[in-house]
Amino acid sequence: MKRSEINEALRRANKTLEQWRWSLPEWGHWTAADFTARPQAASYLRAHQLGWDVTDFGSGRFAECGLVLFCLRNGIVGVEGERTYAEKLLFVEDGQVTPTHRHQAKMEDIINRAGGDLVIEFAATDADGNVRQDDVTVPVDGLPRKLAAWEPLILSPGQSVTIHTGLYHRFYGRKGGGPVFVGEVSQVNDDKSDNYFLEPIGRFAAIEEDEPPLRPLWNEAGG
Repeated sequence: MKRSEINEALRRANKTLEQWRWSLPEWGHWTAADFTARPQAASYLRAHQLGWDVTDFGSGRFAECGLVLFCLRNGIVGVEGERTYAEKLLFVEDGQVTPTHRHQAKMEDIINRAGGDLVIEFAATDADGNVRQDDVTVPVDGLPRKLAAWEPLILSPGQSVTIHTGLYHRFYGRKGGGPVFVGEVSQVNDDKSDNYFLEPIGRFAAIEEDEPPLRPLWNEAGG
């Protein structure tokens, strides 16, 4: 993925924040020079995986298969005194897919904050992580909703769904509905070790440096 694509995706995400009147912490606007000037803060943010994340999941087709995220708060698994929860903002483009994956440690709520409709598909797994074709029941705004395997669940703005550990899911902005501004509230998040994709793909993008970064991604902060 080209750095210029990442920069443009970040510009669109910031326009979404302006549109819906959401503000980021101060460090959400830091440049590489800001992180270099604040090494202690940079180390903390990187250790907690806080900040921007842009990925095409190794697809090379960001517009069709990709995601922009901003992690606002997060803990570290197994460290006493750390947060036991996390919060993210997700910026989903019209028709853009986040590939099928599951988490073994993290239960999460996915919330359609604003914009178009968010579509999510689910499949249960067995003890070895293999897909089952059983019906699944997920809480939508706390109330149980029964779905067939891979049956689309459409979340309109204001609606949310709870995704339990082990449940495969993929999501995308409903085609023709425009971008979707999404929130995620979860148990502690670890993007290095707790994403299990159905297909053999990568969580992070390989970046081609064709221009300077607008904002460092969280795994680049101070690095």
